[in-house]
Amino acid sequence: MNTIKVSVKDRLATITFDKGKSNALDRELITELDDMLKNIAADDNIGGVILTGTAPFFSAGLDLVALYNYNEEEAKSFFELFFNFTANIVSFKKPMVAAISGHSPAGGCVIALACDARVMAEGQYIIGLNEVPVGIIVPNSIFQLYSFWIGKAEASRSLLTGKLYNPEEALKVGLIDELVKGESLLTAAERKIKKFMELESNTWSQSKLNIREELIASMTTDQSATLEKVLAQWWAPTTRHILKTILASLQRK
Repeated sequence: MNTIKVSVKDRLATITFDKGKSNALDRELITELDDMLKNIAADDNIGGVILTGTAPFFSAGLDLVALYNYNEEEAKSFFELFFNFTANIVSFKKPMVAAISGHSPAGGCVIALACDARVMAEGQYIIGLNEVPVGIIVPNSIFQLYSFWIGKAEASRSLLTGKLYNPEEALKVGLIDELVKGESLLTAAERKIKKFMELESNTWSQSKLNIREELIASMTTDQSATLEKVLAQWWAPTTRHILKTILASLQRK
């Protein structure tokens, strides 16, 4: 595996994103993570998963540098991959906790939202969904995932403005569940997930899937019409200009 590291101890798997400084989500990282979670889901020797990164990032979201240079076929294939991955991670049957080690905008936030709880490190970090200012249309399924945790009104307001929360704001609105010092991040995440893992596993898993029934349905429904709209806007001159400006800014850093 080139983009993730995995360790297992006491039936708990810890998956650490390991793709450069920002852990931007490209085809390889998404595929490796998706495959690993499928393997863990089928492994009776593993009872739960912690997802984490390395400060100052959890994940910076989609790898815009790679995506910008995709042709039409490659872009369509990538967004299909991301839609399917999101559906899979939301319906993951075992306990999963995000130990958010730093910045977690856009796709990084989506991964955290799919988890059962989120513990975030203190610091000058941001988290949230800022797709609209970038020029990416937000699918209803992602809105449903956001509003599942923070409510429809807050999700609507923040999505349409692309608001990014600092850790204290994220805690206040319910986007994260706990805020801790960076050195205590994994300990806090382990403490939280072990409370889930101590319960009877089938009862817990089925209850999780029942609670998420409507959310999972929104993720697994045919999204081809939505994908067409996303791709049409992706190639629009206005979006390409926004992306070009963002990439130029990244290159200066």
